[in-house]
Amino acid sequence: MKKHITSALLCLPLFAHAGTDAAVDCQSHLSTWMKTLHPGRQLDTEHATCKVWPADPSLTLAVQPLPKAGNTDDEGEYDVEVLVADSKSGAIIAHAYEAAAISSDAIRFSQIDLDTARYQLTPQLRAFGVRVTYEGASRVNPYEAQALSLYVLDGHTLRRVVDDLAVENNTGEWDGNCAGTFSAITRTLALGPANSAGYATLRVGETAKETVSKQTSQDCVSTDRSLKRTTTTLEYDGTAYRVPKALHYE
Repeated sequence: MKKHITSALLCLPLFAHAGTDAAVDCQSHLSTWMKTLHPGRQLDTEHATCKVWPADPSLTLAVQPLPKAGNTDDEGEYDVEVLVADSKSGAIIAHAYEAAAISSDAIRFSQIDLDTARYQLTPQLRAFGVRVTYEGASRVNPYEAQALSLYVLDGHTLRRVVDDLAVENNTGEWDGNCAGTFSAITRTLALGPANSAGYATLRVGETAKETVSKQTSQDCVSTDRSLKRTTTTLEYDGTAYRVPKALHYE
């Protein structure tokens, strides 16, 4: 996701009815969080998501897209709130507001997912991810992409430390029946040794594949060709891991 981030601490007793031993049902309270942070704004309930953080079940993570005025069913921009809340009380511990973070037009955004893989950046800081999936509308020119951003809860501040790393990119051109060429790029993150600041390096492994389909007299035959595998290392610069333009989702 893109644009400006702000962070704030809100310790509001949103869910006084929650028992001391009962975790908040986050899905049922997405709209309450939105009313607290942005009174009067509409929440895109279809794409909003939340989950208890497996690394720390006392915390709940949420991503809330807010459609901008003038959006249509086919296109528009979305502001986004990423937040961390107390799982028992529902109190918002920290949040990051990102203006115009998602655009949806001919390439529309179709899904948001929380990624709670083991991104242990320092002994004290563990990141979580937000994955945004985009899809194209053309049948004969299929397109799907996914961007990954990582966030850390640093005290009472939620910081984005990886911005829109393109982890999936699938494109193609075909005749709608059989003949065509398709390409698929997949990138994965692995943790490397810590740098002088104590932050782990991030190793981005990339695999690429090309598929060619041809119509024979009897069948549609597809042939895969694996392309070169590459690895890129991202170093923490004191603020974030800067994603090279070639790996950044635009």
